[in-house]
Amino acid sequence: MHEVGSLVALLATVTAISLTGVMAPGPVTAVTVTKGAGRKEAGALVALGHGMVELPMIVLIWLGFATVMSAPGIKAAVGIAGGAMLLWMGIGMLRTKPESFQERRDVASGCVLAGLTTTVANPYWFVWWATVGAALVASAGAWGVLGIAAFAVTHWLCDVGWLSFLSWGVFTSRRFWTPRVHQTMLAVCGIALLGFGVYFLVSGTGSL
Repeated sequence: MHEVGSLVALLATVTAISLTGVMAPGPVTAVTVTKGAGRKEAGALVALGHGMVELPMIVLIWLGFATVMSAPGIKAAVGIAGGAMLLWMGIGMLRTKPESFQERRDVASGCVLAGLTTTVANPYWFVWWATVGAALVASAGAWGVLGIAAFAVTHWLCDVGWLSFLSWGVFTSRRFWTPRVHQTMLAVCGIALLGFGVYFLVSGTGSL
């Protein structure tokens, strides 16, 4: 039987690895910054949508789904579909008017859905879970259901903590933002999503 101390050590490792993943700039970060301008708890809601996809993924990997995810055909399909989705989201963000920040309901709506869609649309999220994530799940699986549950909760809390901090920071500093700053933020985040979309599309088609 595995010692509790070993599980705690594993969870500490999970925390460190999870934080480096969620803090890396990506589609989820971009949408959190945008939504955070209208709602300080947007990060937690984005993380909720993110977790709605991750929890089933953890269970599937535990059941052996990682091998299927790493297949070239699957990776190509995910890259193309995800790239197209991010292009669509990026265009929509660029078309958002800065005046919408004056109406909280406009910019803050759909946080959970935004977290879910940006997660699913990111092919490298699948790659991470097929490699690093799969290794962590395998290690946690040595403790059975308890280990998997502890791993899932620890990983998700890292997402919630960082994304909440990010949206809170954006929201509390928005009084210093002029309409031009709002427009610039929208443009930067929109272009970032477009960039990720193009990169994922090229990577996906290159895998065919």
